[in-house]
Amino acid sequence: MGHCLEGAGLSPPRRQAAKFGLTPRATRTGTPWRLGVLVFNGLALTGCAVGPAYHAPPTPPTASAGFISGGPVSAAAQPLPPFWWRLYQDPILDRLVGEALTANTDLRVAAANLAYAQGLLDEARAGRFPTTTVTAGGTEGRSALQALQAKPAGFAYSAGFTAAFQVDLFGRVRRTVEAARADAEGAAATADAVRVTVAARTAGAYADACGYGEQLAVARHSLDLTQNSFDHSMIRRNAGALSDFDIDRDRVTLEQAKAAIPPLEGAHRAALLSLAALTGGTPAEIPADAAACASPPRLTQALPVGDGASLLRRRPDIRAAERALAAATARIGVATADFYPTITLGGGVSNAAAQIAGLGNASTGSFNIGPLLTWSFPNILVARAHVKQAGAQTAAALARFDGVVLQALRETETALTTYDAELRHHAALTAARVSADEAQRLALIQFKAGTASILDLLTAQTAAVAADQAVAASDQAIADDQVAVFEALGGGWEREPIH
Repeated sequence: MGHCLEGAGLSPPRRQAAKFGLTPRATRTGTPWRLGVLVFNGLALTGCAVGPAYHAPPTPPTASAGFISGGPVSAAAQPLPPFWWRLYQDPILDRLVGEALTANTDLRVAAANLAYAQGLLDEARAGRFPTTTVTAGGTEGRSALQALQAKPAGFAYSAGFTAAFQVDLFGRVRRTVEAARADAEGAAATADAVRVTVAARTAGAYADACGYGEQLAVARHSLDLTQNSFDHSMIRRNAGALSDFDIDRDRVTLEQAKAAIPPLEGAHRAALLSLAALTGGTPAEIPADAAACASPPRLTQALPVGDGASLLRRRPDIRAAERALAAATARIGVATADFYPTITLGGGVSNAAAQIAGLGNASTGSFNIGPLLTWSFPNILVARAHVKQAGAQTAAALARFDGVVLQALRETETALTTYDAELRHHAALTAARVSADEAQRLALIQFKAGTASILDLLTAQTAAVAADQAVAASDQAIADDQVAVFEALGGGWEREPIH
């Protein structure tokens, strides 16, 4: 294929696309062509297409290895399952993600964009077939000669049929179809990327709603403890055992406990509103079961993450970038075809008569048939500029592809690093909570025995509540970090198998 022009007796091509780092098949020639040879050989060249041959670009060798971030507790080499949210075994989460993947408005937009790209592909494929036109009409008027002869205007009927077929000698149509097909496949990959995002955001919004529910429960429990402590202090103050200073100090703690609740309520409400929008609902349609959740979903085993090779195969944004590069490469061939003549085989028949019944008479009919050659030679400056433009766009598409690959690897490694660090953070917070609970228990015993002051008890209680709040916030962070890992891995775009 690389020398299809030489095989037809044409001069060797100039390598226009070599400077773009691509492998050209054929480009323009500088030798004048004889029309007869061109037409004769052109019919045998229907398998020839000018422009560079596309080859999928390589990825860095180290990109296919296992991930270097995380640890045995946070990540495992097992492959990521298609519907990763089912690992949580939470029927509420399963239902919400299913609703989002059905009703989300972003997915509807992506589906419409895909349908548009497929329509453009159908339009490009139509170039492989002849174009046909049927005309019919009636007109009233008179010619200049009739006017000179003072003849009255007359009514005439006409009908005609024309057909034209572009002989795809140098693959202009094929390259156009190739580019349109790559665009449609890229639009499909973009739609898959939206599915990944929607699934992850839905799971993240649900985890946030549950996490804020847990933090609200802890904050309200803290308020109850602080209120009880304040009430007890008031009793002792009325008995003369405490001063106004002690009461004011306890009141500060009480008001701080009250102040912690409204921000959490606002964040909880915002997460639920986000969840309703993601699932295609209005603010009045917040899922009641999600609103009642008070414990974020969390996997206790290492996350199945696979390796770099599976990541590069699975990420839809990488596939979309690769298809964009394929489309840009094909358009170099479309631009390169402008260096060569375009031959169109066409013909038509027409008929005109004063009466409709006369349209069928051979005496009033005419026909034409034959090839039409169009060629911008010798002024090829515009064609040369088009090839340069297409080559530059292809180089940009290649750079974007390389950038998307690096971004995918960075996002995944970053998500694994953050998740592993939060697991270790959570373990330390859990140990601190155990110690704070024990300190609170001992302070209460000593206070009842009269060996500890109310300040000692209050300090121990405050530390215990703070430890509970820190663990609850870490529970939510772990759930969010797990979702971030799954989103970075690019899972969730696969469709349900048909049984």
